[in-house]
Amino acid sequence: MQTTDTVLMSHGSGGTMMRDIIEGLFFDAYAGETLKRADDAASLDIPTNRIAFSTDTFVVTPHFFPGGDIGHLAVCGTVNDVATSGAVPKYLSCGFVLEEGYPIENLKRICASMAKTAKEAGVEIVTGDTKVVNRGHGDGVYINTAGVGVLRDGIDLSAVNIKPGDKVLVSGTIGDHGIAIISTREELSFSTTVQSDAAPLNHLIADVLSAAPDTRCFRDPTRGGLASTLNEFAQASGVAMEVDEDAVPVRPDVQAACEMLGYDVLQVANEGKMVAVVPAKQADAALAAMRAARYGENAAIIGRVLPLAESARPAVRVRTGWGSTRILDMLVGEQLPRIC
Repeated sequence: MQTTDTVLMSHGSGGTMMRDIIEGLFFDAYAGETLKRADDAASLDIPTNRIAFSTDTFVVTPHFFPGGDIGHLAVCGTVNDVATSGAVPKYLSCGFVLEEGYPIENLKRICASMAKTAKEAGVEIVTGDTKVVNRGHGDGVYINTAGVGVLRDGIDLSAVNIKPGDKVLVSGTIGDHGIAIISTREELSFSTTVQSDAAPLNHLIADVLSAAPDTRCFRDPTRGGLASTLNEFAQASGVAMEVDEDAVPVRPDVQAACEMLGYDVLQVANEGKMVAVVPAKQADAALAAMRAARYGENAAIIGRVLPLAESARPAVRVRTGWGSTRILDMLVGEQLPRIC
């Protein structure tokens, strides 16, 4: 591999420099036998008639932040999206858009992080692509990942399955990722360092499904936070939802940061939390499974699903500690750009 400290336009040229960065950097970091074949398409063994497929693009800035980096986020985000269907994530693709001049050492750190996270999740990166844009026409690095997972027969998770009487659970404290990003980006100082919650949650989801096999659906409350997720659920299933504000787990420093910045913590992005809706009779079992899993120790039952009143529209209400209620709307506009 020809030695260079930064990404060059020739790293995307299709020639020897591109071969060098692929084999000397990407392959060294995370290539298995399938990726090392360097075919235009990966040939995969899928022992099922049903798969789940998802794709996501990551443009977060800064690229490195407390608790993670863009590479870690790119693997977690797509693994979690695939897992919300009830599938077992198996394979990922990875496409890089690099800006001319981006430090090679940063790229190595990102790839090492992706390799570590993929190993934890139990997935393999099997194909990829690399493009380089001129200096000033990108922002260092963008990453696209797509994921494929295997679905068992009988699994059909969807928000349309939600029914009145169901319980709403969240796997841990909310708002951590959004506050970690903005505090780093804007160089805000808090009494403690807020860490991003980005994490692969496929094993947690599998444990919940084993404990609560009639689970209606999962969703990771990323952009728009818990508020957008619950409103999407209500709209999809034609129900009302009520959340107990005091039951929602929030770190005190995250709550304080939101109050200082004028944010509603229920609208702040997460990258390592999962919302589940389950039948009431299985809620305790689902909660116990979450709390026993890695990344789920702060899980809580936070609300319930209610029937719609006649002529009412699907909505989400928050019951405050004072006994009053307020409407929880979806996020309007862009609270925090480039959060993931």
